[in-house]
Amino acid sequence: LLDYIRSERMIEAVSQTIDLERAFARRGMDFFYALEPNLPIEEKLVYWKDMVKVDYDHTSSILNITVKAFDPETAKTIAAAVIMESERLINDLSLNARNGVLKASQDEVALAEGRLSAARVALRNFRDVSQEADPVEAAKLAAQLVGSLEQQLTQLKAELTAALTRMAPNSPRIRVITTQIESLEKQLEQEKQRFGGGNTGGNQSGDVATRILQYESLETEREFAEKAYTAALGGLEKARMDANNQQRYLATFIEPTLSQLAQYPSRLMNVALVFLGGLFLWGVITMAYYNIRDRN
Repeated sequence: LLDYIRSERMIEAVSQTIDLERAFARRGMDFFYALEPNLPIEEKLVYWKDMVKVDYDHTSSILNITVKAFDPETAKTIAAAVIMESERLINDLSLNARNGVLKASQDEVALAEGRLSAARVALRNFRDVSQEADPVEAAKLAAQLVGSLEQQLTQLKAELTAALTRMAPNSPRIRVITTQIESLEKQLEQEKQRFGGGNTGGNQSGDVATRILQYESLETEREFAEKAYTAALGGLEKARMDANNQQRYLATFIEPTLSQLAQYPSRLMNVALVFLGGLFLWGVITMAYYNIRDRN
């Protein structure tokens, strides 16, 4: 920040709101402290460093800016412009650093979110095709149903065997039991085919083992994508907290004030210097005069 205040960029930034050549233009016969018009930027920078002083306290990290001008209002205006440009610089640097820290985490979250969405879509498509929310649970229910049908079929066959020992094969009771057995066998065959071949609604989707393998693969991918997404969100939040902790800002403790006493230039000092300079010049001329006169 110190280098920026004492740089050509600060002169250009302040010049956009304040006409520095007019602010430091010559007043009367002042040839020593005025800013000459149309100077190159290098000479303007030398003049700027003479008029704007920056002191930095390393212990308290406080900057003290002193601006000299030909009237207090101009000095205050220039000081306010310098503070405004300094705040803009600090805010831009802090924002760029924050965005740089967060960008990698945001990209990671976007990637994890896309992967999770793809995993969920793949799992939904599998359920639409197989018409099963969970093939593992469906396989358990199908196995229970097949076991129940086999148990009923065994009981009916036992009843049929016992009935044949007491009744004729063409008796109504025998025909009813036979019809029930045939119905159960047909239903059992259908359930076994459905359980083994995965034939749902006429659409072949593979046997149970294949469907379970596909489902477990998709479910594993979904769970892993959810964990990765959760971890990415945690990383983004941590990066945001770190960025907030590392944020830099410029706080103005004392606003620019108007000077009520003209401190520069020091008139007594200037008069004394002119007097001493004149006295020295008078002495040199006098000594030269007497030296030349003595030689002649």
